[in-house]
Amino acid sequence: MVKVVSPISHREVEAVNIDFDAKTEPWITVDLSDGTVLKIRTLVTGVMRMEGEHDPVGNPLYNVSTQIVIRVVNAPKELRGTPTGATTPPGRASTGGPEIR
Repeated sequence: MVKVVSPISHREVEAVNIDFDAKTEPWITVDLSDGTVLKIRTLVTGVMRMEGEHDPVGNPLYNVSTQIVIRVVNAPKELRGTPTGATTPPGRASTGGPEIR
């Protein structure tokens, strides 16, 4: 168990890691108004249940950690340019989630 800050009560609570099995993680296709086509996929990397915390209808409160994968499938020639240097080291995803203490 770890301690996290609840987004509902704003108090520190214990959170339990929950095993999961992602049945599907489909790609969605997004057509942008500038002519670019993106493929986007959300990967679930972890699930925690916040002990004693419940949503407005009484369901247990979960925190789901994710990684978003975005691929540019096609971009108009006029938008293409010289590759920009990476700001995140290759192989390292940026992460977000609750404040873990």
